[in-house]
Formats: sequence, structure tokens, C-alpha cells
Amino acid sequence: MSTVRVPATAAATLHSAVVNWYATHARDLPWRAPHASAWSVLVSEIMLQQTPVVRVEPAWRAWMQRWPTPADLAAASPAEVLRAWDRLGYPRRALRLREAAAAITEHHDGEVPADEEALLALPGIGSYTAAAVAAFAFRRRSVVLDTNVRRVLGRLLSGTALPPPSPRRTEAEMAAEVLPADPEASARWNVAVMELGALVCTARSPRCGQCPVADQCQWRTSGYPADEHAARRRTQAWHGTDRQARGRVLAALRTQDELRPEEVRELWPDATQLERVLTGLRTDGLVSAIADLDGVVTGYRLPQG
Repeated sequence: MSTVRVPATAAATLHSAVVNWYATHARDLPWRAPHASAWSVLVSEIMLQQTPVVRVEPAWRAWMQRWPTPADLAAASPAEVLRAWDRLGYPRRALRLREAAAAITEHHDGEVPADEEALLALPGIGSYTAAAVAAFAFRRRSVVLDTNVRRVLGRLLSGTALPPPSPRRTEAEMAAEVLPADPEASARWNVAVMELGALVCTARSPRCGQCPVADQCQWRTSGYPADEHAARRRTQAWHGTDRQARGRVLAALRTQDELRPEEVRELWPDATQLERVLTGLRTDGLVSAIADLDGVVTGYRLPQG
């Protein structure tokens, strides 16, 4: 995929159409409110990674009520954080968010930094999250490139059905090519394109008849060519996987302070797989083992500190 050059007039037309559509159709999400704090935006971005909005919103509300500032979360124990994270999935995100809160409290006087470089230095914050927080919390000009944006821009400008499994440099260059120069306008464009991908230009059932820029879409003009990367995409199974076993162990530990080894063994039928899962959970800092004076494991619990 080579970088697409978009004339200024064409880019301006895209900006106007997509932003006007967003003004009418955007979902009313609490982290988008004018008064939303940078911390609340950061929390939302971490929660929304690989988790749909419908599951995130109630969890986000409860989280922000319990820990409205980074200092509040930094003071919580890992066990408290993991219990509050509940079934949002990928629980390491919760621990990394707590670590980021501690770094913000210690190094930034408890305020989320506005600079992308400073955001990237926080634990668990990658390039997408840093750009998103800079754009949505601080209205800075940043290239925000999530799966939705990649899909919309790929179809619109390159005529590709779906983006490559892994982001490419040319995609960032293409996104930068059409990013408005004005910081506030760029922030609106970023969130509008993201919303268009979430609600209209979806992966499986795009609603082209509702798209404000359908007449400029290269994918549509080309007759909707098939996904060229289909052979490289794999749908991850769930039943019987280590992920399912990890989730079962963590779910049990969220409801009990401690599980004896025999209680843990009852959670999963494959003893070898379970042992591997427990080792991984301990390595990731999600589970702590309790041992006697001889070093024999007598139980498992969520990490305490």
C-alpha cells in the first residue's frame, strides 16, 4: 500500500461531510462530555481496547466514581483493581492502568500529561492511546489510528476492504495526509472518523447507504473488492483455550479471598494446562501464590500490593 495523496479541496470536502455527520449521529458517551477530565478519557481508552462500548460504559462509570483521580487509583491494591475490572477482559490492562496512575501521581503532580511523548512514557500506554488522549482530552493535533479509522481510510482512499492485520507505516502517513492542520478541527475529525467506522463503515456489514462520503469511497467505486488479507486473518477460538482457563481462575478469585490448590484444580479439567495457566498468571502479576515455611504452595489469591 503506497501513501495516497489527497488534494486539499478533496480533503476539505471529506472533513466537512464526516464532521457534519458526526454532529448529528454521534453517541452520547460520558468520556466525550465537554467537562470530561483527561483522566476519564485515559481510563476510557484503556477500557475500550478490544472491548465494546456497551460493556465499557457501565464499568467506566463505576470506576470513575470509585477512583476519580489517578491518585485515588494509585492508592488502591491490585486485588481491588482486578475485582473492579471484573469481566472486561485482558485484566493486565487494569494493572497497567494502576501503574500509569502511580506514575502520573509521582511524576506529573497527579495530572495526566498532555504531551504524546510524556504519555508514551507511562506504563502500558502505546502509540494509539497516547495519540487518542492528546487529541480527545487536550484537543491536540495527533494521528489517531485505531481499527475503525484504519478501515474507513483504507476503504475511502485506497479501495481496500479491510486493513492489514498489523498497522503499516503507510497507513499512518495516509492518516496524516488528511488530518486537518488546525488542532481543534483535527480532534473533531479523529473522533468523527472513528465513530463512522464504529456505526456505519463496519467490518462485516457496512451501511454504505448511510455513509456521508459514499460517493467518494474508492472501495465502493471499485465494486467492493474482496479482502486481500483474508488468508492471514485468524479467528481466535475461546473454548478450551488458556484464555478461558485464565478467566475461570480469575473469576473465582474475584469472589473468594483465597483458593486452596484442590479448589483451583476443580476449576479446569486439564491439569497440565492449568499449571501452565497458573504460571502465566503469576508471571503477569495477576495471581499470587501463598506458601508455607517449606515453600509448599498452600493457596492462591489476587495480588495484594
